[in-house]
Amino acid sequence: MELNEVERERVRKLATLRAAGIDPYPPRTEFAAERRMAADAAQAALAHAQTPEAPPTTAAIMGRIVGKRVMGKAAFVHVEDGSGRIQLFARVGEDSLTKDSFDILKDLDLGDFVEARGELMLTKTGEPSLKINDWRLLSKAISQLPFAKEEKQPDGSVVRYSAMSDPETRYRQRYADLAVNPEVREIFRTRARIIKAMREFLDDHDFLEVETPILQPVYGGAAARPFVTHHNQLDQDLYLRIAFELYLKRVVAGGIERVYEIGRDFRNEGVSFKHNPEFTMLEFYAAYMDMYSVMDLIEAMIQHIARRALPPEANGASVFRGHTIHWLRPFRRWKLRDAILEKTGVDYALFPDAASLGAEAVARRLLPTDAVKDKPWGKIIDSLIGDYVEKDLVDPTFLYEYPRDISPFAKSRPDDPNTVERFEGFIGGAELCNAFSELNDPLDQEQRFLDESANADGDEANPIDEDFLRAMRLGMPPMGGLGMGIDRLTMMFTGKDTIREVILFPHLRREE
Repeated sequence: MELNEVERERVRKLATLRAAGIDPYPPRTEFAAERRMAADAAQAALAHAQTPEAPPTTAAIMGRIVGKRVMGKAAFVHVEDGSGRIQLFARVGEDSLTKDSFDILKDLDLGDFVEARGELMLTKTGEPSLKINDWRLLSKAISQLPFAKEEKQPDGSVVRYSAMSDPETRYRQRYADLAVNPEVREIFRTRARIIKAMREFLDDHDFLEVETPILQPVYGGAAARPFVTHHNQLDQDLYLRIAFELYLKRVVAGGIERVYEIGRDFRNEGVSFKHNPEFTMLEFYAAYMDMYSVMDLIEAMIQHIARRALPPEANGASVFRGHTIHWLRPFRRWKLRDAILEKTGVDYALFPDAASLGAEAVARRLLPTDAVKDKPWGKIIDSLIGDYVEKDLVDPTFLYEYPRDISPFAKSRPDDPNTVERFEGFIGGAELCNAFSELNDPLDQEQRFLDESANADGDEANPIDEDFLRAMRLGMPPMGGLGMGIDRLTMMFTGKDTIREVILFPHLRREE
């Protein structure tokens, strides 16, 4: 790789350091036995110890240099670690550094990692600082990070001007994005809090976390195109899973009544603001529950997560797509039939087949002819949801009772075999979760597989999973189940409009 002038200069500094007997990449820290203190803890310690009679607090600080000012025989070096930022104050003198040590320190570059030891203090301007009496280089940065510029305003606030704002560059070089944009680091801390709170809630409700195969001989559990790979030793094609569902249901059939899994799914489909080829899902299944009890449980779970993951000052609310989402308020529950009737004027129950419903949608200019041609009844209803209902579901809403022919794993309503006990959750005009009263009739399930294969677009049908049907034939209890996108929930909690902002390393087109 060809180096630019800045990088060549830093390589020359490397050679100078090594010639002076300094290892620019030592194997371990030297002050680990000292009282290492994170930047935020150091500032808190100063806030509680600044009295005339308080003894000095010694500490060791480690982090990346993000700012530096040299003023004669004094240097002010801002260091950032995972908790925040603090200033190192160094000067030449008996109580600080030798001239040689000071000269090396002042020649360091932004991006270098250092460790420093000394006494916590406030400067004359009141800035929390560590007055250092010893320091060491931990890692020399060769390339230059595009650190943000900061300007202090008259009211004391700080405005940051980020030099790394191009989304394409940020996603491709997430390591640099994280290094220079603290708000990006906070997105992924929030994501971690979401998953932690999710586990906490499910564990407290007697769910058992399990792991199921990622490489599967038969894919299923969703309508999606899979990624295909090949196992050489077995001479067998395998598929990256598109859902956890069929394996988790096997576990419930085996006698573990409440199970969940948090992990990656893989779907070989389009990339958009809400789709990435690999994404993180939660799925859970609980024996003796149904769609309605799952609704209660998922509402309670999301509200628990909001209390744990959102900052206290947010009061259980976040802003997503320009809308304030109040997570702690009761979720709306709306029958799908009523929602479509209100938004389109069409009562689809009066048009019980695809031909009549498609003709009505075209006549009312709700859908173009090619959107209904050769489409099954449920697919036409699904198009009406996407075009006329979903975008207006801003407050947390459960749409429930869906067409049977687009819900191959859901139990039909006792009084209407064409409608199943299924709901989808929507927030801010986007789908978040999907849940069912799960089908446990093996003969009905086998017929659903066959019907779906006949009506599917391309290769998105669930193939018939004979082993899953065998598990059902051995007896499967009635159960409720749910799938929820963790990436999308993170988008909604952090106010991001694209899934790429909440996945550390999103998939992108090949860089030219």
